[in-house]
Amino acid sequence: MKLLSRSPALPLPHSLHHHMPLYLVATPIGNREDITLRALRVLKEVDLIACEDTRHTRRLLDHFGINKPTISYHEHNEQVRAAELAERLTRGESIALVTDAGTPGISDPAYRIVKAAIELAIEVVPVPGATALIGGLVASGLPTDSFLFIGFLPHKKLARRARLEELKSERATLVFYEAPHRIRETLADAQEILGNRKASLARELTKLHEQFIRGTLAEISERLSEQEQRGEMTLVIAGNRDDNLPLVENISISEQVERLMREADMSRNEAIKEAARLRGLTRREAYQKLVDERKSDENENDVE
Repeated sequence: MKLLSRSPALPLPHSLHHHMPLYLVATPIGNREDITLRALRVLKEVDLIACEDTRHTRRLLDHFGINKPTISYHEHNEQVRAAELAERLTRGESIALVTDAGTPGISDPAYRIVKAAIELAIEVVPVPGATALIGGLVASGLPTDSFLFIGFLPHKKLARRARLEELKSERATLVFYEAPHRIRETLADAQEILGNRKASLARELTKLHEQFIRGTLAEISERLSEQEQRGEMTLVIAGNRDDNLPLVENISISEQVERLMREADMSRNEAIKEAARLRGLTRREAYQKLVDERKSDENENDVE
C-alpha cells in the first residue's frame, strides 16, 4: 500500500506507524474553485472516502477526475458507521471524511468517528478549507476578536426563544446557521429578546448570487421581506458589548426612558423594559444603569 505524502512532513509516534490517518477534508460550500490543492491530493491518495451523500460527493470527485470508492457516513448511520470505519483504519486503510459542503464536524457529522479514532490512537488530520461560519463572520463588519458559533437554533419557537435568552448576556459576537424558511421568525425572535442589535445576514456564500445584508436586526428584517430567500444562511449578531450594540442616538438610558414614556405613552416600568430590550440588557441591568446615572447626576450637583 502506498503511504500518503504529508505536508509538512511530521514524524509519527512509534505506536501509530501501523495505522493510517483519518483525514477530515473540507470541501467547497458553493464555488468549486475553493477546493485546496492539498484536499485534492488527499482525496486522490486515500483508500476510501466517507461521504455525507455519496451522490453529491461523486459529482465533485468526477469534476476533478478522482476515482475512489465511497461509503455513506451521515447523521442517521453515524454511530454504526463510525465503529466500522474505525475498525478499517486499524487494519491500515486510509480514509478521508467529507460532508456535502464545508468542514466536517461543523454542524455536520464527524464527531463520533473522530472520537473513535482518537480512542484507538489513530491520527486525525484536518485538511482545512471552506466553512460558511468563518466567511460570514469575517465579512460581517462585526468584531471578530471573540465569537461564539451556535449553529442552528432549535426549530420550535419556545425552544428557540429559550436559547436566545441564554445568549442574551454573551459578549462575544454570535454566529448562527439558519434555513431560509425560518429566517424571518429567527430575526423577529432575536430582535425581541436580544434587542435591535447590529447584525449581518449572508446568503449563498461563494455562489453566483452571494449576498450580505448588514444593519440592525430590524433593518435586515425589513430588507429581507422584499425578496425571495433561498439557500442556507449565516446570521451574525453583535454580542452584548457597548461597542457592538446600537445606542439610541447616544442618549442616556434615563433620557431614553423619559422619551419612551412621553412619545410611546408607556408607563415607567414598560419604558424601562423597552429600553433594556433595545440595548440588549436585562431589566435588572437597565434599572441598575438608571440608579448609577442618578447617583452620578447627584454627585455632579453636589460638586457645583
